[in-house]
Amino acid sequence: MNANSLKPKHVDALIARYLNEGLAEGTIKNRLSALRWWAEKVGKLNIIAKDNAHYGVESRVFVTNVSKACDLDRELLNKITCDHVRMSLELQKAFGLRREEAIKFIPEYADQGNYIRLKPTWCKGGRERTIPIRNEEQREVLNRARLLAGRGSLIPSHLMYVDQMRIYEAETNKVGLHKMHGLRHRYAQERYQELTGWLAPACGGPTRDELSEDNKLDDAVARVAITQELGHGREQVTAVYLGR
Repeated sequence: MNANSLKPKHVDALIARYLNEGLAEGTIKNRLSALRWWAEKVGKLNIIAKDNAHYGVESRVFVTNVSKACDLDRELLNKITCDHVRMSLELQKAFGLRREEAIKFIPEYADQGNYIRLKPTWCKGGRERTIPIRNEEQREVLNRARLLAGRGSLIPSHLMYVDQMRIYEAETNKVGLHKMHGLRHRYAQERYQELTGWLAPACGGPTRDELSEDNKLDDAVARVAITQELGHGREQVTAVYLGR
């Protein structure tokens, strides 16, 4: 076998062997990085998946107990000239949506009265999910989104998703709205306080070691709910938002 005959199935088999041998995830990730470097040099980068999760090797998750939440500055929001971008940002804040989800959002489809549903094609990893509508602010944002979009999405009818994403990036950069992923952090932290009654560790609340046994159960239940609402497959990822 030479470099030209190497195929994705060979990489799959190699990583499966590493996993069966019980190699540490960090070791496998380092070897994948080396493989990608080599594949790029020989023009075969497409034989290796971009995401380690394809091979059952999860990405590292770092929990720092430092909040990365941000709020949506109304003064800057009002400087956004595209109504659809403005509405996507408001949906990100109200429901903790990812940018892509908020751009592809079809209000008429999503609005189910007391919850919203997201199509798999909007979501990372194709994970369909629902998010509860818990307050008047969320309902008011949804109602305005329905008025703006009609029966369509928050992508103007004459544009494709990639076009609207570029407009979103240009508009937010122009007015100084950066790192809007922090709106998901804020949603998670506010939801945690709502479900448990105390601040998340990332906001200065008690760490898990400081909780009573009863409160540890409340903490675990809240984290599962928030993980589902954010569309993550693992609670460990949600810990980045909440702290531990």
